[in-house]
Amino acid sequence: MTFWAEEAQSMHWHAYRWAGAGADRDDEEERRPSSPEFRASALPPMRTGDWLAKPASRIAAGFDDVDEAVAWLAAEYGKVRGVLLHPEGVPLDERLANARDLLPRGVDVQWGEWLRGGRFVTIGVICCPNRHAAHPCPTGR
Repeated sequence: MTFWAEEAQSMHWHAYRWAGAGADRDDEEERRPSSPEFRASALPPMRTGDWLAKPASRIAAGFDDVDEAVAWLAAEYGKVRGVLLHPEGVPLDERLANARDLLPRGVDVQWGEWLRGGRFVTIGVICCPNRHAAHPCPTGR
């Protein structure tokens, strides 16, 4: 059995969300784990797997079941759907089908959308353990 196959047996997912002024995302330094401000910053990280380096208090939800994780994505997207700046480029049913396929294979799913008024939202479900970012589980699992 390969290392990833062994890790995948204990995979679970952490959900994260951020909404704020879109221009705030321009501070790339604060969005990198090497920055002293990274852990305290509410900004989403540059790399999806680096969400796991944020404090556990930033976790919006946790899942052991992929269908529950996908349902969370759908619910969170539903909360902002009415204030999207641009019409949906990818229909929600296609997004959800992709998430259902990717998450069990260890691929993070994160959606970023512009909202009216210059705001931006990030909705993500991050695989733990993460194959691209070697952070320990923020909940200690």
